[in-house]
Amino acid sequence: MTALEPRDAEVTPPPFDIPASPAPEQDTGGVLGKEHRALSIGMVSVVLLIAFEATAVGTAMPVAARELHGVALYAFAFSAYFTTSLFGMVVAGQWSDRRGPLGALAGGIVAFAAGLLLSGTASAMWVFVIGRAVQGLGGGLVIVALYVVVSRAYPQRLQPAIMAAFAASWVIPSVVGPLAAGTVTEHLGWRWVFVGIPALVVLPLALALPAIRRMASGPADPAAPMPAFDRRRIRLALGISLGAGLLQYAGQDLRPLSALPALAGAALLVPSALGLLPRGTYRAARGLPSVVLLRGIAAGSFIAAESFVPLMLVTQRGLSPTMAGMSLAAGGATWALGSYVQARPRTEPYREQLVVIGMVLVAAAIATAPSVLIEAVPVWIVAVAWGFGCFGMGLVLGSTSVLLFKLSAPEEAGANSAALQISDALSNVLLLAAGGAAFAALGGGAVGAAHVVAGGTASSHPAAFAAVFLPMAGVALAGAWVGTRLRVR
Repeated sequence: MTALEPRDAEVTPPPFDIPASPAPEQDTGGVLGKEHRALSIGMVSVVLLIAFEATAVGTAMPVAARELHGVALYAFAFSAYFTTSLFGMVVAGQWSDRRGPLGALAGGIVAFAAGLLLSGTASAMWVFVIGRAVQGLGGGLVIVALYVVVSRAYPQRLQPAIMAAFAASWVIPSVVGPLAAGTVTEHLGWRWVFVGIPALVVLPLALALPAIRRMASGPADPAAPMPAFDRRRIRLALGISLGAGLLQYAGQDLRPLSALPALAGAALLVPSALGLLPRGTYRAARGLPSVVLLRGIAAGSFIAAESFVPLMLVTQRGLSPTMAGMSLAAGGATWALGSYVQARPRTEPYREQLVVIGMVLVAAAIATAPSVLIEAVPVWIVAVAWGFGCFGMGLVLGSTSVLLFKLSAPEEAGANSAALQISDALSNVLLLAAGGAAFAALGGGAVGAAHVVAGGTASSHPAAFAAVFLPMAGVALAGAWVGTRLRVR
């Protein structure tokens, strides 16, 4: 599942410039109090849409890849989303800081729905991947815009609660999404999973946008001069997206000549990332740099591993897409529980310790998942392990979001939120590319070639799956150390 998750382009800003609302610290209600009720319901509806997409699409993906003869490009179907979301995040950060988050959110929802339709009508795997890329652009716009809304419209005491509400909105999609997607895939076809989701766009648009326009649109300080559009950051965003794409291509090709795009990708990506993330991120400097780094480690290792769980269960243990998807269903509830725990006032003094515990749980879950490659191990082990891992992710992601808000000035909310989401998405891209390369190198491209949903046989390549899960567990364990460096001493 994805974090919010989630995450600046040439776009026309909205034709209005509404002053920011008075400081929300004056409000004495909760997230569902009179002042914030419409806004909270609308934003949770947006997250609900993203959650349904993540859980339903992940369930249908193995069948789509086989039908389009693109199992070898399976990792691209996920990483293309994160690649373009990198660009969208930078767009949203600048757009939100200059004009407010309303335009970025509306444009992102439209692009998200358009990408789903393109993937759902694809006749070849490369078209499917392009659709996922369009989705990623929309997702990058949406996630950063939502973070800016939270930082502007909610007092600090309510920010952990609204982040917990975001996590709780994954519960129903996590239970219903895989079951519904698996049933639709088996009886109507995988395409209906994609083309049906855009109907959910109407509710978020109707609820969220008017409330955001009233409470959080316009620049953070209407009296201050509007900051110039930072073209350098746009160039860096293009560089990081193109570099990530080249590295993914090289990782999937595995021929000697693929070293050329790999080198070109690294030459573009490394300086671009250094220019977009806080100084000290890659050496885990205390404070904001470590918050940003940990977000990437947690999200990247978890998503890279989770992307291969349904494929492993379908092809290696013979589960149907419905049952494979349901193995991840309990994670929505435990993720929400973890986010709820970190949002309690009593846990605030122990936030750093909670993050370390969360990363240990994530590492243990990822390391446990490939045990089902052994026939004697029951497949329900994956569901149990993933439940604990998702609880850890709820602790970690909620805490990093809260710490980001605490360490960001209002006029820097967009840029810092973009940095957090860039770390999230960039780690997803790089770790999915690395995992996909290892998967393909050990025969993973042949996985599922003989498999059919109703039964049948599948090529057995357990080493290909182990090569994805075990290194990701090591990455997650390294995140536990980074979690000790989140506070400035």
